Amino acid sequence: MATPSLLLLLADGRFPAGAHAHSGGLEAAVAAGRVTDLATLEAFLTGRLATAGLVGAAFAAAAHRAAALAEPSVRSGALARLDAELDARTAAPALRAVSRRQGRALLRAGRAVWPDASFADLPATPGGPHQPLVLGLLCAAAGLSRVETATISAYGTLTGAASAGVRLLGLDPYQVQSLLVGLADACDGTAADAARAADDPPERLPAAAAPLADIHAEIHATWEVRLFAS
Repeated sequence: MATPSLLLLLADGRFPAGAHAHSGGLEAAVAAGRVTDLATLEAFLTGRLATAGLVGAAFAAAAHRAAALAEPSVRSGALARLDAELDARTAAPALRAVSRRQGRALLRAGRAVWPDASFADLPATPGGPHQPLVLGLLCAAAGLSRVETATISAYGTLTGAASAGVRLLGLDPYQVQSLLVGLADACDGTAADAARAADDPPERLPAAAAPLADIHAEIHATWEVRLFAS
C-alpha cells in the first residue's frame, strides 16, 4: 500500500518530469489579453479543470485500471485504445505533441524510480505515449488508488498554470495560493468524477473540449520567443 508521502511526491511540481516548463496554455491566453489579473486567472483555471483537467484525470485513472489487467496482451490492447481515444480528444496538433512530450519525460522518471512498472505495455506510438497514460501506470506501480491518481492529474492541471501566472503576470504568490485553496473542492470533485468515469469503455470517457485553448496552442507553437514550452 502506498504511503501519503508517495502521493505528495508524485503531485509535487519538482518531480523531474518537466512540468515546470509548461504553462498549460496560460502564456498564449495572457498574450491574447484574456488573462490579466487574479480574477481572470481563476476563470481560466476553472475552465481548464473542467475540460483538460477532467479528460486527463479520467484517462490517467483508466490507465491505472488497465495496469491491473492480468494478461500483458490485454493490458497493451487496453492502453492502445486509450491512447487512440485521447488522441482523438486532443484536436490541436500542438497539444498532442505536448502531451506526448510530457509523457516521454514522465516515462523517463518513472522508469528510474519504478523500473518494474508495466511501461512496456504502452503503445509504441510516434512521439511517445500520452502523459495521462504514463501517469496512470506510474501511480499504479506506486500503489496509489485510482482516485489518488485522478487527483494528482487534476491537481497538476491547476498548479502548473497557476505557477505560470505568477511569472507571466507578476501576481502575488500568496494570493495565487489562496486562489488554489478556493479551487480545492472543485479539484477533488473533478478527480472523483474522473475516477468513476474510468469504469466506462475508452470511447465513453469524458471528451470535454476547449476550442479557444486549441487555437491558442497552435498560435503559441509558432512563436520564436516564448517563456514556456506550451
